[in-house]
Amino acid sequence: MATSLTLENFNMNRIQEIIKILGLLPHPEGGYYKETYRSKGYIDADSLGKNYEGKRNYSTCIYFLITSENFSAFHKINQDEIWHFHEGSTIELHTISEDGIHQKHFIGNDILNNEEPQLIVPGNHWFAGKITEPNSYALVSCTVAPGFEFKDFTLPSRKELTTLFPQHKTLIQNFTN
Repeated sequence: MATSLTLENFNMNRIQEIIKILGLLPHPEGGYYKETYRSKGYIDADSLGKNYEGKRNYSTCIYFLITSENFSAFHKINQDEIWHFHEGSTIELHTISEDGIHQKHFIGNDILNNEEPQLIVPGNHWFAGKITEPNSYALVSCTVAPGFEFKDFTLPSRKELTTLFPQHKTLIQNFTN
């Protein structure tokens, strides 16, 4: 009896292959990641703003894979983060500025339909995302400057973020645990 390979099975196999080949690990915000670059040079603590403790590498970069089975929960980092789309389905990314302004972006390769293959999330903006298609995934790279350290990362509770931005309660509920 022949087994049919459905799109769902193909994508699940592809996801597992990508995770294995790239050596991705679970990320605290959701999805999978692996650091691929950390500059050798440093920025001294005296040259960084008040949001930083200690020195930072000039820049860092990761692979990030998200699937339709999970989402990237609302979080923020001190630095600007540049997302570079590689393959898969479109990512719907939500940002909330420090002033509470919400924006929705689409990261993907269909630029004629307002998708952006590269997106910059400004530092100290809260952001979260999901895949727009069922049974799918997206592989991106994320570049951060000054270089990322987990002490620059904030993953709030639903209550904390809703207290800051009550006007976005429903959105926050959809992208927090």
